[in-house]
This record gives sequence, structure tokens and C-alpha cells, in this order.
Amino acid sequence: MQAQPCHLGGLGVLVTRPAHQADALCELIERAHGRPIRFPALEITPSADAEAARAILAAPNDLLVFVSANAAEHGFALLPDSLPAALDIAAVGRATAAKLEALGLEPTLVPETGFDSEALLELPELAAPHGRRVVIVRGNDGRSLLGDTLRERGAEVAYAEVYRRGIPRRSPDNLLRGWARMVDVVTASSNAVLDNLFTMLGDDGAERVRNTPLVVVSRRMADHARELRCRDLHLAASAHDTDVLAALCALRSGYG
Repeated sequence: MQAQPCHLGGLGVLVTRPAHQADALCELIERAHGRPIRFPALEITPSADAEAARAILAAPNDLLVFVSANAAEHGFALLPDSLPAALDIAAVGRATAAKLEALGLEPTLVPETGFDSEALLELPELAAPHGRRVVIVRGNDGRSLLGDTLRERGAEVAYAEVYRRGIPRRSPDNLLRGWARMVDVVTASSNAVLDNLFTMLGDDGAERVRNTPLVVVSRRMADHARELRCRDLHLAASAHDTDVLAALCALRSGYG
């Protein structure tokens, strides 16, 4: 899918993706004549127990479920050299699927809409996974909905925690001082990113986020943002960079 061309008219966009994943979105914003402002609100590091994850991934499995692009990147490094031909590979959304494809893995199960655990669970292939061994490839402290539901449906579920999420150590002072003249819209790609952003910015900064247009990437995120009292929400079709840009273009066009 190609991003629809638009002119962001100098829109200042706070990009909160992890530092190593922000380049592509920032480049798209620049090409659309926007101003990306990098402020990573999530830090991704390798798992503290990679060997445990490697052993789980090397076991006889029927389905690997990658819950994010980070899970794809860090999980791929721990996969055995060869995978069974009958192994199914699932991705929760387009961004995760694209990352798997770039790594040389072809996902066989990807939701057409929704792009989250709930959407994945609606696929008919997962309606009755009785007796299948499913490995959910994720970071630390991930959601339990996917695993719990698959177990209820009869699957044998294991978790391979292949990376850890953390809060970057970064001062928000410069950002907060220049917020009014620099930041026109905030983007966030997960609840963890949004929670970390509120923590990093403190009470004063959190109120600035609440009063600034916020682009989120799922309805679950939108619900969470409302719980945080964010007032001006805009929903991207997915976390894919082109979909985030499309949401920014729609927001900008609404300014007239």
C-alpha cells in the first residue's frame, strides 16, 4: 500500500516510536512537508534470557504468533536454521507482517482489518486450534488475551519472550519548553508508548498531550487514550508508517 500524497504544511509531528524504528515514518513526514520531532518513548532491548526463548522456538510447534514488529525482529534472530514446512506463522497486523516478509518469513495468518489480538482471534483458522502447539512471540509483560483465549479453545500455548520494553532515559525539558511552537500533533503506536510518554513528560507534559491532537493505531489504543483523558483523537488504519501518514494527512486537511 502506498501512502496517498499530501502536503502537511509544516505540521510538527511528535514521533514517539523507538529510536531504531522511527526513520521510515520521519522520512515520510518530511517528504509530505511536515516536521518530525523525534522523542522515543519506548526502549527495546534483547531478552535477558534468550536461551530460554530459543529453546521454546526450537521445539516442535504448529504455529508461531508474532505480536509486533519488535517480536518479529528479535524472535527471528532466535529461530532455528530450518523451520518445518507445515509451520503456520501469524502476524497481528500489517506492520508485523511486513517485518516478517523483510526477514524472509511469509506469514500465513494476518487479519485483514483490526490489526490486534482480537482481530487475529476472529480468523477462522484459529476458531478450533484443539491440540495444536502455539508459541506467542512477544516482549516481557505482554497481554494475556491471545494466549488465554487460545488455551480456552484447546491449544497448547507457550510464550517466547524475545525482547524487553523499557522507558528511555531522556530529559523532556527542551521538548516541553518548545511544545507550543513545535508540536502540532502527537503519534503513538502502542499503549506502552503512550503510558511511557505520560511518565516521561510528568504532570505538566501529560496535560499538553491531552490537549494536542493524538494519532493512535487501534481502537483499543483509542479507548486507553480516552481513559487518560486525551481529548482530540485520530485513528490510523494500522501502525504501518503509510497508515500513520494517511491519518496525519486527514488531520491536516481538516484544518482547511
